[in-house]
Amino acid sequence: MMSDERLAALRELEQSLSYRFRDIELLANALVHRSYVNENPTLLCRDNERLEFLGDAVLGLCISDILMEAFPDYPEGRLSKLRASLVNEQPLAEMAKKFRVGDYLLLGKGEEISGGREKNSLLANTFEALLAAIYLDGGFAETLALVRGLFASFLTEGTRESIYRDYKTALQEIVQNRYRATPQYALIGECGPDHEKIFEMQLTIAEIMVATGKGKSKKEAEQQAAKAALEKLQEEGAEAACL
Repeated sequence: MMSDERLAALRELEQSLSYRFRDIELLANALVHRSYVNENPTLLCRDNERLEFLGDAVLGLCISDILMEAFPDYPEGRLSKLRASLVNEQPLAEMAKKFRVGDYLLLGKGEEISGGREKNSLLANTFEALLAAIYLDGGFAETLALVRGLFASFLTEGTRESIYRDYKTALQEIVQNRYRATPQYALIGECGPDHEKIFEMQLTIAEIMVATGKGKSKKEAEQQAAKAALEKLQEEGAEAACL
């Protein structure tokens, strides 16, 4: 049974989003982190990870639809690059912060102490779960309208591929052109408690280990590995030019 205080908080978030839920439980579920579920097993509540999974796909489809309409002359490659600059951790986390999503999250004590309400990876994942909740509650058309409004400012110029640097996409383009290969990422280590894990990813190109990267999420670690690989390729290119 949801408390009156919790219901009031969710209604406040609804107002910020300019969306009224038919089923408020969907919104409530989108704001439950697994650390809270793990520390409160007797409450029998679900975390938001299934919604996050769905939200990732819903957001990708919405952004693709918007870009196809906004830039009818763009080729597939340019559309993909532009979508990648929008559908990644940094802009999603900033969107979550805009609506103070972190204030409404249910977190475990450990995650709370470690600053979970301000972690970009956690906020980005929660924002995806939130979009999934809206999709399940109101359907694709309403979700698309909301996403269109939220991302309008990012699309005013039409040349926003570099809003946020996507090292993985940049590296993939270089590697495919230069080596006719695809970068491969593999998890090689993780450390720290569940609420503050650090992941390490290994990047290989043509079965040769090129770089590693660490981050608070696997996606962040992959980006750091790609960044290191790009820097190495740039150094190699500069050395070759001097010969």
